[in-house]
Amino acid sequence: MATPWECRRSTLQREVYARRPAMVLLNGLAEQSESWFRNLASWRRHFDVYLPNLLVYDGTALHRRIDAGLPIDVEYLVEQLRSYLDAFVQRPPYHLVAASLGGKIAVEFAVRYPQAIDRIVLLCPSGMGDKERLPLVEGVRRNDARALVESAFHDPRRVDPGLLVYYRRQFARRRWLRGLVRTARDTRDCRVRDRLDKLPHPTLILSGSEDQIVDPKMAESAVKLLPNGRYRCIPHCGHAPQMERPRLVNRLVRRFLLGRKK
Repeated sequence: MATPWECRRSTLQREVYARRPAMVLLNGLAEQSESWFRNLASWRRHFDVYLPNLLVYDGTALHRRIDAGLPIDVEYLVEQLRSYLDAFVQRPPYHLVAASLGGKIAVEFAVRYPQAIDRIVLLCPSGMGDKERLPLVEGVRRNDARALVESAFHDPRRVDPGLLVYYRRQFARRRWLRGLVRTARDTRDCRVRDRLDKLPHPTLILSGSEDQIVDPKMAESAVKLLPNGRYRCIPHCGHAPQMERPRLVNRLVRRFLLGRKK
């Protein structure tokens, strides 16, 4: 008869080698895939996590498209996501967890390929209303990396020092700036609010109560358009809840994707 320790070890081995549900993270306009650094350890215990780096502002593919006079719009980014999933994941249905601009991509992808999606989480999603600020572009114009970073946080003390260093370095790179500004321009006017009623998937929208970029009231009203939607407003939080309130966000996302009510 196996000892309790042997049974536990066997269970742990099965968990390590088991294929878990696929979670795909889509970052926003001002963020890169590294912006999920406070979430990955928690989520990787339950999901196979993928980070398609769709917004490589100094990347060859993006600048090849710019040089050809083609837009870096949401439709293009949706197809880039489809190509990534088809080539490197290949295990639908997927959970999509998207922040800010990533929310536009997630909604459009789910409408276009509904069978590929299981559940969706939208963090401070853009495209829910007519008025949104773009502090990223404003920061670029003023060459003010600090103002850009702090605009996404309610409490500036929660800003990781590495973020400021990163943006100051990137602001000095013309190729990166060109790609960023072009993407901001081409995705700015896309609205996905009128697409929400076409999403049958369970969808959770999380807002920061102090979000100065996307009005949380617009997100709260938008959730009513979802056939199977939930809404949660996170107090004392700005536009980057995954970085500013990571423990709460980690728990909310994990429980929702696992189908737990509490």
